[in-house]
Amino acid sequence: METLESLSEALDTTKDIQSIVRTMKSLSAVSIRQYERAEEALADYARTIDLGLAAVLGESRALGSSSANGRTDKNGREALIVIGSDRGLCGRYNEVISRFANDHLSGRDAVLGVLGVRAAARLEAGGHSSDALFTVPGSVDGITGVVQSVIIAIDGWTAGHGVSHVRVVHNRRIGHNTAQPVMRQLLPIPDDELEQAEQTPWPARGRPIFRIQRDVLLSWLVRERLFLLLYRALAEGLASEHATRLAAMQNAERNIEERREDLSGAVRQKRQESITRELLDVVAGYEAAGPRE
Repeated sequence: METLESLSEALDTTKDIQSIVRTMKSLSAVSIRQYERAEEALADYARTIDLGLAAVLGESRALGSSSANGRTDKNGREALIVIGSDRGLCGRYNEVISRFANDHLSGRDAVLGVLGVRAAARLEAGGHSSDALFTVPGSVDGITGVVQSVIIAIDGWTAGHGVSHVRVVHNRRIGHNTAQPVMRQLLPIPDDELEQAEQTPWPARGRPIFRIQRDVLLSWLVRERLFLLLYRALAEGLASEHATRLAAMQNAERNIEERREDLSGAVRQKRQESITRELLDVVAGYEAAGPRE
């Protein structure tokens, strides 16, 4: 049977949990905007890389060369990079992305790189162990280092594992709190994107002249483009993770508020019962000690 003391302790614990949930909501809301701003900040640099590709590909077309991407082996292996989460309390975030990746990997001989131990555990439960596991950054400042580590791993896969196709899978925020998995091909650059880059209008009267060897410059531009795509994918994934966590915390806050109201009502009732018993004891004692006629 619950006592007044146990109910009061439960109410205090509920208040503490509610305070933690509110703090997590605030952190997630701030983090979402930070990751969105980090992604937006790349727009100018992405435009520069696109113009660089347009210049190099335009030069290739003028020379009658059609080879714009060295990784064109159709029989090569595929590498899949899955962006998940290291932290919990984010609803079905890891379940959604892991199920999507498992469906894609079914029946494929692919190299698997995973960001986040929780997604890696779900993928392993689905029969796909990760060949490389990366830690998900906890802030915007950590994204660059993680992306560089992934690019180094990709270089190793292409050189030593026969990988010629690289794709990334991550969650993208749809609406305020819905995560939807998306996939994008990183390497080789899709033909439609190459064609779009070739047809990019140059902002000046004439295209630039470059003295660096064309293949060296093209390789650098492709690498920078790879960095941009991975950075954006990771930023979108982290924003989606915090949006999902924000939704989970909002649901938790509603449940905690209901629990708090129930406990407050129970405490008031138990306190009233205690007061009533004490009054009855006083009355009973008075009647027992009073003069008899």
